[in-house]
Amino acid sequence: MLIHTMKNLVELQNLLVLRGNQPALHIDKLSIHKGEVLAVVGPNGAGKSTLLLTLARLLKPKRGTILFHGQPIEKESDTAYRRHIGLVMQDPLLFDTSVYENVASGLKFRRLAKEEIQRQVPLTLERLGVAHLSKRRANHLSGGEAQRVSLARALVLAPELLLLDEPFSALDPPTRAAILDDLKELLREMATTTVFVTHDLQEAVQLSTRMAVVIGNRLRQVETPNKLFNSPADDNVARFLDHRSWNISS
Repeated sequence: MLIHTMKNLVELQNLLVLRGNQPALHIDKLSIHKGEVLAVVGPNGAGKSTLLLTLARLLKPKRGTILFHGQPIEKESDTAYRRHIGLVMQDPLLFDTSVYENVASGLKFRRLAKEEIQRQVPLTLERLGVAHLSKRRANHLSGGEAQRVSLARALVLAPELLLLDEPFSALDPPTRAAILDDLKELLREMATTTVFVTHDLQEAVQLSTRMAVVIGNRLRQVETPNKLFNSPADDNVARFLDHRSWNISS
């Protein structure tokens, strides 16, 4: 039986997700703490994105329990549940309109007052460092600018759960480093619970409070970066982390 604690936003137990009738992800137990940034790492095809899409209710598990605030997520419709989450993918999916209109779109869908939208959008653009691009059309943005706008569009809705699927993998190293620095500070300030899929271990260490290792379509270990690299659960995790070449400070 899954025991809920107040510090957990999401809890999963005995989860099996199929893709193409083949097992794509097994999770015996996973708790996602309120306010944490959980980086999900593992080899290509291990099931990292499957976990994210399941949390977004874009994939339905074959079996298992998923609790959100201690309640089975099936108690809400897909539409109602997704109002609690923000999703940012690897490729920015922006409307062919201005930056301002892109970030305002979700607030308009929720029928917020015009005055509130006019207050929240500039604030969020400023936090992501793109306020000066407010009037620019989305198709005239650089890759880094577009990803910042995607993050702004998700964060302006104040999601309880932010899901990031390798959003920085296509960016050049200086752009990626700058966004990671800004995002780390912003997530700490907003205390936004975040699940962050990445293939980049350094990126995971930089942004996360805990890391989850998925290998062979199974969740193998969840720990703080320091504990994970110093005490991998098994040889598979150790080989993936190549922990002897790392020096992670606590």
